[in-house]
Amino acid sequence: MERESEVPTWVSMNSVIAEEVAQVQVLRAEGRRGSLHLSPLRGRVFMEVFAEDQDAARTTVQTLPMAKWWDIDIYPTVAPPLSGV
Repeated sequence: MERESEVPTWVSMNSVIAEEVAQVQVLRAEGRRGSLHLSPLRGRVFMEVFAEDQDAARTTVQTLPMAKWWDIDIYPTVAPPLSGV
């Protein structure tokens, strides 16, 4: 999916909210989406995605209708080591 270059309007965003909520529920049910953190002052959303690799993570995010307006930046992470191991 290619990112739309224009800034979304409230009307365009409101038109996909129900579809966005439904897709988020699908991703959660499939175990592909975890927590969501908002940074309104910076205009950023941080979404935890569970995927095999960066391409799969990007594909997962791109299933969300609002993703067409986002600059998607993938941050691979690893779990902290187990204590005492």
